[in-house]
Amino acid sequence: MTLVLGVVTLVHYYLWRRLIRSTTPPGRIRRVLTWILAGLGVLAPVTLVGSRSGWGHFLAWPGFFWLAVMFYLFVFLLVLEIPRAVAVLALGAVERRADRRIPPAVAARRTTRAEALVERPVPADRPVPAGQPVPADQHVSAGQPVPDDQRATGQSVSVGRPASAGQQVTGQPVPAGQLAPVEQPVPAAREVRPDGGSPAEPSLMGRRLFIARTAAAAAGVGALTTVGTGIRTALGDPVIESVKVALPRLDPRLSGLRFAVVSDIHLGPLTGVGHTERIVRMINSLRADVVAVVGDLVDGTVAELGPLAKPLKSLESRYGAYFVTGNHEYYTANGPQEWIEELRGLGIRPLGNERVEIAHAGAVLDLAGVNDVNGAASGDGPDFERALGGRDRSRSTVLLAHQPVQASEAARYGVDLQLSGHTHGGQMVPFNLVIPLQQPVVSGLGEVDGTQVYVTRGAGFWGPPVRVGAPPEITLLELRN
Repeated sequence: MTLVLGVVTLVHYYLWRRLIRSTTPPGRIRRVLTWILAGLGVLAPVTLVGSRSGWGHFLAWPGFFWLAVMFYLFVFLLVLEIPRAVAVLALGAVERRADRRIPPAVAARRTTRAEALVERPVPADRPVPAGQPVPADQHVSAGQPVPDDQRATGQSVSVGRPASAGQQVTGQPVPAGQLAPVEQPVPAAREVRPDGGSPAEPSLMGRRLFIARTAAAAAGVGALTTVGTGIRTALGDPVIESVKVALPRLDPRLSGLRFAVVSDIHLGPLTGVGHTERIVRMINSLRADVVAVVGDLVDGTVAELGPLAKPLKSLESRYGAYFVTGNHEYYTANGPQEWIEELRGLGIRPLGNERVEIAHAGAVLDLAGVNDVNGAASGDGPDFERALGGRDRSRSTVLLAHQPVQASEAARYGVDLQLSGHTHGGQMVPFNLVIPLQQPVVSGLGEVDGTQVYVTRGAGFWGPPVRVGAPPEITLLELRN
């Protein structure tokens, strides 16, 4: 849990820098947004803990929704880091090229003049003392002539033009009767560029702010669109995947035996009884010979979720429905045993480190099941010797084991095919790129040490009700000789 808290904290700090600090000036708006993000940062770990308890079920929807948005904001912003940096460098290069085009003498003169205008502003209505030249930073009123007593000796009289509001005189003595020559001042609210360039041109800092806000907006739109689409996929009908698997040692009379494989249904606070009813209806439509429920059926106790499991009693198949535990059965408050008994009452046979014979067309297939590896902590882990030892190795064997990683042990016992779940196919891209660090197969058909492994993506979801790049699945798997 400490690791989770650390990761969540670091991700929220990164989001704060990119979405708030880089896009807003210091002030009330930044403070309000910071407190909102901090609140969401607290909500994330509280949801992960509370969703497994009755008191925290009301946090499930807002908490898991934010977890999904948080994750994809992080992903999109991380992807945008490179183009963002390139854009800033490109604008910096444009700025430097513009600086080099200005002659040094002109740049120095503009810089001196700009500094003088900024350092000594004079109000537009300040009078010019009699008998003195008008200073360079003096403002005069619109169209106002310089009085006769503000003349400089030895100067010829020439025709001038009226000074507009907010304009400055040039700093030259003004002859009698002449209107003050003027030049435009640098507005006080604009940044004066050291190179003497036009103050109307956007600064590099302004361009960086534009880039930061553009990146933040793109990440926000991308994250919300991705999560919205993922919710629709996760809550929609599972995909029916039809797979044919050839087993070299399979008795020809067993060729065509069909398994309906489902895993990771994850009955919990975000699913209703309709979720179970839909899965049962779709499995029954396949008219399979065997139904295999390969772990992670529930995320709670029988008292909490028993009504959601009731539709499983309607599962139909020629040779029955079978179940093995997943890691989430061991996370429940009362452990997996109460669910094992509940499923027996619903007509589903648990295979706890044991095997049964499937007799079909005069031939026999060994169907075995082992507990999930998480049961080892409580003395209820997988026992391959008990499930597979002493069998007739001339028969083909299909093993139900929740995690694909268990296939390495299954291969030592000559298992022909292992049916697994657990990975969800990644559930949310790009998690599918991380799973191979722990599991030998992410989804679909693979091979581990000579044993074929089929990994279903699962029919439900865990955590955020979001699936991206890995739609829910029910598999119709047919054995071939």
